Amino acid sequence: MTTDESDAGQNLEVLQANLARIEELSQRLVAAIAHKREVDPSLQGPGADLYMKAASAYWSEMMANPSKMLETQVSYWGKTLEHFIEAQKALSSPSHDEPTDPGPVDRRFSNPLWQTHPYFNFIKQQYLLNADAVEKAVTDLDGLDDKDRRRVEFFSQQILDMFSPTNFLGTNPDALAKAVETEGQSLVDGLENLVRDFETHGDLQVTLADQNAFQVGGNIATSEGSVVFRNRMFELIQYAPKTETVHKTPLVIFPPWINKFYIMDLKPQNSLIKWLVEQGFTVFVVSWKNPDASYSDVGMDTYIEEGILTAIEEVKKLTGEPQVNAVGYCIAGTTLSLTLAYLHKKKDKSVKSATFFTMLSDFSDQGEFTPFLSDDFLDGIQAEAEEHGFLDSFFMSRTFSYLRANDLIYGPAIRSYMLGEAPPAFDLLYWNGDSTNLPGRMAIEYLRWLCQENKFATTGVEILGETLSIKDVRVPLCAVACETDHISNWESSFDGISQMGSRSKTFLLSESGHIAGIINPPSKKKYGHYTNDDMGLSSTDWREGATFNEGSWWPRWGEWLAKASGKMIPARDMGDSKHPVLCAAPGTYVVEKKD
Repeated sequence: MTTDESDAGQNLEVLQANLARIEELSQRLVAAIAHKREVDPSLQGPGADLYMKAASAYWSEMMANPSKMLETQVSYWGKTLEHFIEAQKALSSPSHDEPTDPGPVDRRFSNPLWQTHPYFNFIKQQYLLNADAVEKAVTDLDGLDDKDRRRVEFFSQQILDMFSPTNFLGTNPDALAKAVETEGQSLVDGLENLVRDFETHGDLQVTLADQNAFQVGGNIATSEGSVVFRNRMFELIQYAPKTETVHKTPLVIFPPWINKFYIMDLKPQNSLIKWLVEQGFTVFVVSWKNPDASYSDVGMDTYIEEGILTAIEEVKKLTGEPQVNAVGYCIAGTTLSLTLAYLHKKKDKSVKSATFFTMLSDFSDQGEFTPFLSDDFLDGIQAEAEEHGFLDSFFMSRTFSYLRANDLIYGPAIRSYMLGEAPPAFDLLYWNGDSTNLPGRMAIEYLRWLCQENKFATTGVEILGETLSIKDVRVPLCAVACETDHISNWESSFDGISQMGSRSKTFLLSESGHIAGIINPPSKKKYGHYTNDDMGLSSTDWREGATFNEGSWWPRWGEWLAKASGKMIPARDMGDSKHPVLCAAPGTYVVEKKD
């Protein structure tokens, strides 16, 4: 037998083994799909009324201005025909001349073949022509109000993103090349990844990070501390001092309960908690309980009363101080602002100053969440929450992912399912996937009262027997927003802060987004920030007159916080006789996972 015959025989054996493996995995996939999570249709897409509004607007436009519509169509047809002729010439050329490519730079098409190969270039350019035509057709529609227009644009973009040629094996040069190079092994590995995700999540949900690469309390969330209080809502963690003296007024941090607190303590080199302790602050952090159906009675009032207010009281008892400084991140910042309005009503001065990270208190501009804050979706969420007592983390995770579908859905799916790559060992993506459920009542109250109806910034919201208004936030405050934040857009954050009744306001605008803009340690020297002392301006004028500062905002905020934290005293021990140490940080609640 020749060497070539031997190699051919081995290749055939590999191919046959892969085909057998594909058959086995296909059967498992069919079984997994048969047990797929049942999701209410109202949570799968917009209601029929949106389609009817868009169709009616298009038909009205066609009747009122047919020449405009035909001009758009003829332009699209002309570009398509011209592109087809150019592609035919390139494909028929003996040398396969490199095609002319006027298309925009798009990282989905980073493989050089998208630019140089006539077949792939034709597919790419035709897709971009189609996408451009759809986008223009939607943008040019009259007869839709701003909210409906934004919803139509969003869902149209979702369809366009889904049909990108990179998402299909036959039109993805990277996936085809790897399948040939590995004799189909990459496709087998990809199918294994697909089956694993279906079996794990009960739905098509891409695993973003290696689930075995990290251990909370092992190689992430490792700052030294102790759980010194626990109730049904949270564990209170006190972090060990790293300086001989500390500021007199303690600091308590309230992270969002949509995700877990250790985003602020991923690794020592980018841990905000570690940095604060090293600056001489006594740091307490709330680690929220991951709720299940037994938490169906929990609402916004519970998070204020049994959560924030209780934590503040326990920190005051532990330190013997009459006041604390408080930090609220994202939804916890919104709830902290409600709490501050409540404390003002009660003439309670327990909070000396407040800091908000990426916090919205005025929802008049719903930003990128506009598509999901109409009754068709909220009615579905309410039905889901009332039926089960909680809102499964699956729904919130999926919503956030579709706001950045190419980065958080299709890109990872291509790498995992078509290239057969293992999920990366990336701590941030691991945290992103370690999401939490929301109590049913709380989820509906937050989405209805605040996001949809914007009561806190308008009529006031009734909680704990008081009408809470944004103007009743009176303590000195510092707010940090992020320039490219797609969850809490900085202009809305600024507008909310502007309406608060505090006499002393500081606003810092960090470069980057919702996470990277906040978790931005000085050592990295990566993202800068903007400052402007004039809070009487509109957000646009504030930004135009702002000064850009190189480097992280942490040191600037640290100086602000130090002034609000009083003199230096001997460092405090963790816990006391009435608050014995219950366990070591990061505690027990943070490692709980709910099905």
